[in-house]
Amino acid sequence: MITTPAADEYIEAHIIDIEDWQESDDSKKQRILNAAETTLKRRFKRYTIPDSAVYYFAAWLAIVFNDTNRYQQQGVAGYAITGVASFTFKENNVKSSGTPLASLIPDEVFELIGEENGIDLRRRRIGRSVR
Repeated sequence: MITTPAADEYIEAHIIDIEDWQESDDSKKQRILNAAETTLKRRFKRYTIPDSAVYYFAAWLAIVFNDTNRYQQQGVAGYAITGVASFTFKENNVKSSGTPLASLIPDEVFELIGEENGIDLRRRRIGRSVR
């Protein structure tokens, strides 16, 4: 069962960049978990979604939707906090808020779901062959 304490435990043990998850309050963590689980269930309807895949995706979403990245998504080009820091954003550095959540699913989540279901779900790149 997907829970915030279980997510905290998994993310602390398995994810490298956890600060944005840790800095989220409990209600934001729950919203992120809900969004991650719903998105994965819709994207992988025929497959069993392991809790680890939801937790991994939730940690990723915490980064994408942290306070600083939200400023860029809202069109802020840069900002400064006097005597503390200055932030300037590159264009298209972060996915926009209009991007479907399913397009943000990291490759590791595909691997976790594939392992759980005994199938290769790695993203396939389709393009022209060059001779």
